[in-house]
Amino acid sequence: MTAVFNAAGTIQETIDAVAAQTYPQREHIVIDGGSRDGTVEIIERNRDKLAYFVSEPDRGVYDAMNKGLERASGDVVACLNADDVYVSPRVLARVAEVMVDRDVAGCYANLYFVRQHDPAQIVRRMRSQPYCQGLFERGWMPPHPTLFIRRDLLTQVGGFDLAFRLQSDFDLAIRLFRLAGERIRYVDETWVRMRMGGLSNRSWRHVLRGNLEAYAACRKNGLNVWPWFPVQKVLSRIPEFLRKSGAGGGSALP
Repeated sequence: MTAVFNAAGTIQETIDAVAAQTYPQREHIVIDGGSRDGTVEIIERNRDKLAYFVSEPDRGVYDAMNKGLERASGDVVACLNADDVYVSPRVLARVAEVMVDRDVAGCYANLYFVRQHDPAQIVRRMRSQPYCQGLFERGWMPPHPTLFIRRDLLTQVGGFDLAFRLQSDFDLAIRLFRLAGERIRYVDETWVRMRMGGLSNRSWRHVLRGNLEAYAACRKNGLNVWPWFPVQKVLSRIPEFLRKSGAGGGSALP
């Protein structure tokens, strides 16, 4: 599922990245928030690649994601941002290989942060890790564009909480992992190229506000975090900036 608003410069790449997947049993749902920059016209030209598309005003990206998740009919669902792409046509096939085990409730991997206008240029590498208790209290969360979850698990925990404008994905991840824990598997591969400049990393002001929201999400979900949690969460990103080249992001699929 892809939520989009005024992304005429990147939405074609996202649509093409999903359409190029070798795994045939997929549905790409696109929810547009009423774009006025030509995005809708681009999407309309690609209707044959989509399972569902609507353009209408919404209450923000998480509202659009909730709409998309409600429309999803597959067993496994994921959200790919309107300016992100899969690194390989084999990503969904790899997900299917992992999820063939019915005991697995979901899976996630690593991602590359890339330059807004040059997705071939890696800015930093976000390498995740297997889940264990206490990670969220240290500011960890799985890279959300790489997170694939069984739809029945999402139904149990509910969708995105619109009270969080920047960190609703963090709040949802807490709820998912509290219920499913290690049944959500980590795959040490890189699946997504994510452009810098998104909602939560647009500026340091957004980063700070997002980390304050993350603190509120922890408190909402009963996690024992200290008041300096927002600073701790910022510091937890430092290793990513040291992974601009070489190893550290897991292997990308061919």
